Amino acid sequence: VQLQASGGGLVQPGGSLRLSCAASGFTFSSYVMGWFRQAPGKEREFVSAILWNAVQIYYADFVKDRFTISRDNAKNTVYLQMNSLEPEDTAVYYCAAAPGVRYYRRRSTYDYWGQGTQVTVSS
Repeated sequence: VQLQASGGGLVQPGGSLRLSCAASGFTFSSYVMGWFRQAPGKEREFVSAILWNAVQIYYADFVKDRFTISRDNAKNTVYLQMNSLEPEDTAVYYCAAAPGVRYYRRRSTYDYWGQGTQVTVSS
C-alpha cells in the first residue's frame, strides 16, 4: 500500500495550492479518502474527507469554503484544492484512506497514511 502526496510548497497569503495523493496497493474506489494536517507543536487534525462516490464530502470548520476535496477513482487519486491560504494553514498535509466513513474525523479511523507534503504560507 502506498499513498504519495505531492503539490505542497511555499505560497504567499491569499494564494492557492493543489495537493494530490496517488494511491496504490488497495481498492481505492472502496475507501474513504481524507486529508489531515499537522502544524509544528500541534496534533494532527482533520481537514476534509470524501466518500467513495464523491457525493458525500466533509470539511473542518476552519476550511470556511476555501478548500475543495475531489477524487478520480480512475486515476486512484484524491485532490485538495486550497484557495485563500492563510499563514495559519502552514502545516504538513497528509492524505489517508479509511475503509468506512464512521468517525471520519478521527485519525484512528484511517488505515493507510501518506508521507505528507509541506505547505508553507508566508510573505
